[in-house]
Amino acid sequence: MPIYILLSTLTSEGRKTLKERPDRIKEVNKEIEAFGAKVLQQYSVLGRYDFVNIVEAPNNETITRVSIELGSRGTVHIMSMPAAPIDEFLAILKKQ
Repeated sequence: MPIYILLSTLTSEGRKTLKERPDRIKEVNKEIEAFGAKVLQQYSVLGRYDFVNIVEAPNNETITRVSIELGSRGTVHIMSMPAAPIDEFLAILKKQ
C-alpha cells in the first residue's frame, strides 16, 4: 500500500486543544483509520513542523480526504507528500 508523509503544524487553537487534551493525538489517529488510512509512525518534532506522520493509504484520494477533513477543523495545517521506497526509486532510474 502507498506510503505518505504528513507534516503537521498546529494552529493556536490546535495548541490549546492539545494542552487541554494531550490524548487527542491518539483520537485523531483513530479518525485517520476511519478514513481508510493507517498511521505507521508518528513523531513530535522541533522546527517548522510540530509532527511528522508516516501514513499508509490505498490512494491519493484517501490521503487527500484525510488532509482536508483534519485541516478543515482549524486546528492543524497539513502538508501531504507521497513517498516511494528507495528501491522503487532506484528501479525507476535504472529503466532509462
